[in-house]
Amino acid sequence: MRDKGLAGAGGLQCRNAMAVKLLFWELEKHLKSSSGASVVAIDNKIEQAMDLVKSHLMYAVREEVEVLKEQIKELMERNNQLEQENNLLKTLASPEQMAQFQAEVQTGGSPTGATLQPQVPGSGGTAQTLPSAPNSGSSA
Repeated sequence: MRDKGLAGAGGLQCRNAMAVKLLFWELEKHLKSSSGASVVAIDNKIEQAMDLVKSHLMYAVREEVEVLKEQIKELMERNNQLEQENNLLKTLASPEQMAQFQAEVQTGGSPTGATLQPQVPGSGGTAQTLPSAPNSGSSA
């Protein structure tokens, strides 16, 4: 009996050892799975943060595109206006003025308003230069 009791006690110790091992294994498994869950949670938060950054960047880019489109529109309107003005000035300029302008452009000089004086139609169908001197009228 005594042998049976010792054998039974040894079996109990063996079962306790197995139970402890099983408990540790389950605890380790639980810890690994919970840390895995926290890794997944961190990954989800990183993904959400990246989505937020992406949406803010897209919003900023859209705003910038709208501003640039408006600037392009204004510059195109200004370009059209300057082209019309240029065509008008070419039409009103005399051949001598155009030749003088072309010569100044080719030599690298900048044409000024003093060298190109506006022409007014005179009698006989010829153009006359306007006086470039200031008006000598009375001052107030």
